[in-house]
Amino acid sequence: MLTESDSDALVPEWWRSLGLPGLIDLHVHFLPERMERRVWHHFEHGGPLMGGGWKIEYQWPVEARVARLRELGVRSFPALAYAHKPDMAADLNDWTLAFARRTPGCLPSATFYPEPGAIGYVRRALADGARIFKVHLQVGAFDPRHAELDEIWGLLAESGLPVIVHASSVPVPGGHVGPGPIGEVLRRHPRLRVVIAHLGMPEYDPFFDLAARYERVALDTTMTFTDFAERGMPFPARLRPALLDLGLAGKVVLGSDFPTIPHSYAHQLRALDRLDLGDDWVRAVCWHNASAMV
Repeated sequence: MLTESDSDALVPEWWRSLGLPGLIDLHVHFLPERMERRVWHHFEHGGPLMGGGWKIEYQWPVEARVARLRELGVRSFPALAYAHKPDMAADLNDWTLAFARRTPGCLPSATFYPEPGAIGYVRRALADGARIFKVHLQVGAFDPRHAELDEIWGLLAESGLPVIVHASSVPVPGGHVGPGPIGEVLRRHPRLRVVIAHLGMPEYDPFFDLAARYERVALDTTMTFTDFAERGMPFPARLRPALLDLGLAGKVVLGSDFPTIPHSYAHQLRALDRLDLGDDWVRAVCWHNASAMV
């Protein structure tokens, strides 16, 4: 078990003790430099989409961040970007796909926004090798039921690729969040491989219901169970049996939000470890479940 020191240096020894070849983290962000500086400013200083904000643990040059992931043993990770206005997503896709091509271990990722031509650049991203998508309904402030997205959801359901969806009202409510909007999308496209970010916190119960109801819906662990999250949005003990069952069924995957987190990477792993749900559950969450998706 990882110690209270939360030292990143201890992480490889931890996953080796579990018999794993490393870690797969499906919730990692790398962004174009100018955009990244703006995002970091929001995280550090707070605002209407952030609340009070927090100090970013890994506000480092890109080369140092990639090196840290390798030192941790993160074998696969995406460079998740997300559009919050029109005429943005296609350029972000060009950047994230190019970043993946030059960065060993990085999964090619893409995003989309409800706008004319969106289906075209999503098709191009798929042709260019995209293996995972990301949308942020809180920051993007758009309705996932928008007519211009219906063909995209259908295409992604057919592809079977995971879509990381920030659909809950964390850090503050905004956009078309909650289980209702994305739940209606799933009713129309029940084969979508949606991965609900942050286990859906703080609306844990209804998002767990979606994961139980739809074969391909999963949850990621991003920032959940950490000291930071437990202070304001504690995970309800009543859902621990469901968390165990979903994890063993392939429906919970490791996510971290690296680098924009207020704690060490090791602390996120210790937060999972101290749940005491068993080594099989930890192995599934930290490697096997994501490996089956990407």
